[in-house]
Amino acid sequence: MFYTSSNPIPRCLTRAIIRLVVVGAALSNCIAYAQKLPIPQNLPNNLQIHGFVSQSWLKSTDNNNVFGKSSSDSGSFDFRELGLNASMRPKPNLQFSAQMISRTAGKGSPGNIRLDYGFIDYAFLSEENSKIGIRLGRMKNPLGFYNDTRDVPFTRPSILLPQSIYFDRTRKLGIAADGVHLYGEYRFEHGVLSFQGGPVRPLVRGAEAEVALLGQGMPGHLAPDISYIGRISYELDEGRLRFAVSGTNLNIDYDPARGDRLGAGSIRFTPLIFSAQYNAERWSFTSEYAIRHFEYKNFGRTALNLDFFGESYYLQGAYRITPELEAIARYDVLYTDSNDRSGKKWAAATGGDPHRRFAKDITVGLRWNVTPEFMLRAEYHRVNGTGWLSTLDNPNSGDLSPHWNLFSILGSYRF
Repeated sequence: MFYTSSNPIPRCLTRAIIRLVVVGAALSNCIAYAQKLPIPQNLPNNLQIHGFVSQSWLKSTDNNNVFGKSSSDSGSFDFRELGLNASMRPKPNLQFSAQMISRTAGKGSPGNIRLDYGFIDYAFLSEENSKIGIRLGRMKNPLGFYNDTRDVPFTRPSILLPQSIYFDRTRKLGIAADGVHLYGEYRFEHGVLSFQGGPVRPLVRGAEAEVALLGQGMPGHLAPDISYIGRISYELDEGRLRFAVSGTNLNIDYDPARGDRLGAGSIRFTPLIFSAQYNAERWSFTSEYAIRHFEYKNFGRTALNLDFFGESYYLQGAYRITPELEAIARYDVLYTDSNDRSGKKWAAATGGDPHRRFAKDITVGLRWNVTPEFMLRAEYHRVNGTGWLSTLDNPNSGDLSPHWNLFSILGSYRF
């Protein structure tokens, strides 16, 4: 059952509504300020400037912390996103784009301002039915349906994306990379076929990636190696049906420090994602399935000589009640090792808790577009397993409960 005597969610619905008002109030000053900003007229070279700001409140049960330790106490307001982007097109086939972002979401995202993406886009072939170009710089990784735009709350299907595919605990590693992408699009009578991909260098600096890939922070550091990424997608009937296959061959080296107990090892991560979506007038159905191959070599420790496959998928339905109101339901499943879905083999070998190796998440949510610029969301998760919880926010796995709940509210404004 979703609700038990130990489940505080039903008892805090009134407080949740109050906090929804607080979230909206917290954004009101930002909105009022943004609306008073002078908007430049006749910007040069088709320069466009846009931005967004969002504020969330999260309440998790037991000691399972999401985006900060206080989320499992009285709830936390320490989840917010601010972004400012600009694009300029000095010539019809040349475009410059960049976005700066600040994201506060636990120890992995302390709110520092960073370059989210920044690239040059040159289309050397642009015709009525086809287009081919190249992009150079820092770009979003073309993985699945949502990774390209996951930073903007308005473009996500929910407050939290399905964590089986779009991990927030390795967000920086998965969201963008520096490199070169070749892209193209071909329109014909049976739909639209497009592709994007090329060689990249992943973003691996920081404790977030180290803890996620090595289990803990180490005296040495991870170093990016040349990797490859790509996606092929097909759309039929103006997006009524969408299909995509995406994947990456991610290569990371470990440079040990002096006296390090680990050797100069390497990690190869090769996920393959299959995506499908059906869109009707009121309904949208989306599903994505991923096979993830992990290979660890030359670390000098048996525990890190690994070669295994992970598996994950989700089924999601959205119903547009009115043009402004949308409901969503999702079932999201993650298995760190497809040959040890319960985590019992891993627990016997390492002494860890088996629930750290899987997660099954049932999500229901509601989105309200108050205005075209302002959105409110509410979302409830019932989770079995802790496989996608951040170790940075939950350093002691023994404190975690395998069965837990998460309630969240978000307010977002864009301009």
